[in-house]
Amino acid sequence: MGRKHSYRTTVRWTGNTGAGTGSGYRGYGRAHDVVAEGKPTLLGSADPAFLGDPERWNPEEFLVASLAQCHMLSYLSVCARDGVTVTAYEDVATGVMETAGYSGRFTEVTLHPVVTVADAAMVERARSAHHDAHQTCFIANSVSFPVHNEPTIRVSG
Repeated sequence: MGRKHSYRTTVRWTGNTGAGTGSGYRGYGRAHDVVAEGKPTLLGSADPAFLGDPERWNPEEFLVASLAQCHMLSYLSVCARDGVTVTAYEDVATGVMETAGYSGRFTEVTLHPVVTVADAAMVERARSAHHDAHQTCFIANSVSFPVHNEPTIRVSG
């Protein structure tokens, strides 16, 4: 397959309110820290639907953000190699998760990148570069649900 890349993160539960999980499902906090050496600590929790803190990141948001980040980075790389000058990029990504009982799964994520390019002659390649970026995105290649892409391309000025 090629070179291997390894990643190391620490997830540390900080939500023990005194009795651990011994007091039942509603008796413990979902707060946790996501740590990687040399980086700021990310404050995590569960989705508020699962008794989490709405002011902290939840795993579902991290997953959607990871897909959006990976696509953006792949896209910028494709554009740089193909001579498309991107001057701005923003994506409000959305994900759908369905639950049943004590489990669930994502059924789809949709990326909505708004890309600004330097010249009108770049618009068509800027649009088609999303397909190439999707094909090379490490995270999109690792999930078992569809990742849709609904791009908007604008021209600077």
